[in-house]
Amino acid sequence: MTAHPSPTTALPDELRSAPASRVLVLNSGSSSVKYQLLDMRDGSRLAVGLVERIGEETSRLVHTPLTGGGAEKRERTGPIADHDAALKAVAEELTQDGLGLDSPELAAIGHRVVHGGLRFTAPTVITDEVLAEIERLVPVAPLHNPANLTGIRTAQALRPDLPQVAVFDTAFHTTMPEHAARYAIDVETADAHRIRRYGFHGTSHAYVSRRTAELLGRPLAEVNVIVLHLGNGASASAVAGGRCVDTSMGLTPLEGLVMGTRSGDIDPAVTFHLKRVAGMDEDEVDVLLNKKSGLVGLCGDNDMREIRRRIEEGDERARLAFDIYIHRLKKYIGAYYAVLGRVDAVVFTAGVGENAAPVREAAIAGMEELGLVVDADLNAVRSDEPRFVSPDHARVAVAVVPTDEELEIAQQTFALVGNALS
Repeated sequence: MTAHPSPTTALPDELRSAPASRVLVLNSGSSSVKYQLLDMRDGSRLAVGLVERIGEETSRLVHTPLTGGGAEKRERTGPIADHDAALKAVAEELTQDGLGLDSPELAAIGHRVVHGGLRFTAPTVITDEVLAEIERLVPVAPLHNPANLTGIRTAQALRPDLPQVAVFDTAFHTTMPEHAARYAIDVETADAHRIRRYGFHGTSHAYVSRRTAELLGRPLAEVNVIVLHLGNGASASAVAGGRCVDTSMGLTPLEGLVMGTRSGDIDPAVTFHLKRVAGMDEDEVDVLLNKKSGLVGLCGDNDMREIRRRIEEGDERARLAFDIYIHRLKKYIGAYYAVLGRVDAVVFTAGVGENAAPVREAAIAGMEELGLVVDADLNAVRSDEPRFVSPDHARVAVAVVPTDEELEIAQQTFALVGNALS
């Protein structure tokens, strides 16, 4: 099956020539909204914030303006009934800083949408047709797409005149060849139910692979990289010349690496066994594999800092969890090395990847024959900047590149609505 061209919907000339330079990025979850307002003239952030526990009496909004010489965090608590009320509260906070949603400087709103299937291979201006397709994909993304749709519709109601753009987590991975994207099951059944490997964290993998090429000082088209996005959710990708050729997550974000609460790769027959022997139903198995597995299932903690502390105190259960986590990482690094044939860099990103030096050291240890080496002193350095943690003589670079999914979404959104980045 070939990926279809994405309906990126052209905008009128008056919008293309508009002087507006700001993009509001929204990431709507089932009970939360994360947001950032960026100025696309230089990519700077004007405000960031989070609304959580929407629909509860204990709702909380944390807003941080980043203009005027310093950030002073503001917090409000109390019931926020729904996403409409949440976005109205966000708009009030932005207005207080002179950054309101009614500002003529606001060019567009960019929405993170988790699942775009095969149809959406690029950022897309949201129309009724696009909304309908995102809704049709709910069966393969039941935890994420409904919340994304709610955020989009709420934002449209607040600013119906403003371009709204969907940026899809899956889009970067639609370049995977069929032999990487297909599962080895009956083709007719797979096609009828959209069963294939889609991949996720695409905005992060796109951003990090591009920044890695810049760090190497080489054109993106000439660089092969293995990107390791290691947060509570974790995924790996093999990127050849800026195009994803394989990734660890599949039909859902459950496949692949060991994660904070997700099992990653597992024999599918485990699910049948749990039904037959333990009497668990589908929902119970779903909760087990997605919320009670991974690091938390192995040792009771999903915070790598706490796991490392426990290891230093001699905790064998924490040690085993760490070893399983690292073993899976090594397997994917080796597999993607084989898929790419030539690797220019292995890159760590996201919360664990950027901050846990022991994870980077352990994941690369023993791979000297593949040209992979970590320098202990460089690896110990903490920085928010892209950097190498391998010695100058290493045949393959090992790097840390902090991800910036919000900036990636904003850039893709702004480029689509016709403004040129300065």
